[in-house]
Amino acid sequence: MTNQEIVKKLWDLCNVLRDDGINYQQYVTELTYLLFLKMMKEQETEAIIPAEYRWDELVEKEGLPLKQFYQKLLLELGSNDNDKLRLVYSDAATSIEEPKNLEKIIKSIDALDWYNAKQEGLGDLYEGLLEKNASETKSGAGQYFTPRALIDVMVQLIDPKPGERCVDPAAGTFGFMIAADRHVKENTDNHFDLTANEIEFQRKEAFAGMELVKDTHRLALMNALLHDIEGRLEHGDTLSSNGKWIKNFDVILANPPFGKRKGGERTTRDDLTFETSNKQLNFLQLIYNGLKDNGNSRAAVILPDNVLFEGGAGAKIRYDLMNKCNLHTILRLPTGIFYAQSIKTNVLFFTRGKTDQNNTKNVWVYDLRTNLSSFGKRNQLSKANFEKFMIAYTAEDRTRIKDDRWSMFTREEIAKNNDSLDVGLIADESLSSYDSVQDPIESVEETIYKLKTAIGLLHEVLDELSVLEENKVEVK
Repeated sequence: MTNQEIVKKLWDLCNVLRDDGINYQQYVTELTYLLFLKMMKEQETEAIIPAEYRWDELVEKEGLPLKQFYQKLLLELGSNDNDKLRLVYSDAATSIEEPKNLEKIIKSIDALDWYNAKQEGLGDLYEGLLEKNASETKSGAGQYFTPRALIDVMVQLIDPKPGERCVDPAAGTFGFMIAADRHVKENTDNHFDLTANEIEFQRKEAFAGMELVKDTHRLALMNALLHDIEGRLEHGDTLSSNGKWIKNFDVILANPPFGKRKGGERTTRDDLTFETSNKQLNFLQLIYNGLKDNGNSRAAVILPDNVLFEGGAGAKIRYDLMNKCNLHTILRLPTGIFYAQSIKTNVLFFTRGKTDQNNTKNVWVYDLRTNLSSFGKRNQLSKANFEKFMIAYTAEDRTRIKDDRWSMFTREEIAKNNDSLDVGLIADESLSSYDSVQDPIESVEETIYKLKTAIGLLHEVLDELSVLEENKVEVK
């Protein structure tokens, strides 16, 4: 049985809990409590768990005694002296009301093919479960889960190296850091090329993060643990004074949360130069200021369109960014890749300079949005969609790339328009007017394009209908 098949079986168990009124997010959290115990047993690392609360003790019990034991287990592990246990089970409580449902889930987990799961990697299995959760509209998890294809592209282009300190200030389920760790391992023959001290650094210091939402932080901890990463992973508000430790990093990868702070309140950080209630602009500030000023530290961050053109503090922040960093590339992302279908986003790639002045000379922009199909649950993003962009990004001489979607803007051109970075989008063919009768014999390419566009629009409509139907069911 493959990890993909195990993930499907685990996910299908959610149907057992429908009568208990448990939503998808609660289910994944509940699974995390149980999978931690089972995976510690499978990895032969359950010595950190008190003997009376290990997996085998849980499997033996049935009915009401099982539920009572499970409630006590969560309480005891949440106050344990072991840091890992305490963090994973902090304030843990079960949402399962029916003992028979709890018993069915535990026995079903125990019966899975864990030998093959270990061969494929328990960390990959858990990530598959998180990805499944994010793909379900009703879970709402897409707001913090960045598509794997996009993460992999950003990590590959930023290219974290052994010995570098990496951080995600909006960690979510820790996907960026998991991918960065995987990237380093792939480029060092699974750490075979590193010394013992270098391996220890990679495991304990190379990857860090901070996450605001407690249950999401719990998932991130589990994800890090199963990938043998023990770096600093804080629970808290990065935009408060608690996030001041995010300084002097070599690599920052992030997808900050969308929207404004509640009530329009200002961030409580006192080390950000420009005040704004726009969370993304605040994250952008702390990210470029959190890089080492050595001419080599770098970041890739996903931001919505408003960051590119917002006036006032937004214009000042963009000016400051282009002074302190070389903002060399902007990728205009396609629509429909996040939970909110209408959100238009971009990836900003920049390198911190050695000085704080005039580091950006030219900004290259790749339009992966206009005249392309929208993505969604039925038309999912893949790494192949980024192939032409990656060729342009990595070219030794970018001026030699012949691609209509690839364009360059000088700092002087950008300055003329209030430092707006809302540039580089090609002409939208859907807005063109046709004053003359079209040739009845169209080219094959044009026909294919129109079919793809129609399919993309159909996917969007189906996704919206799915959301409406799911909301209707939930209201009932």
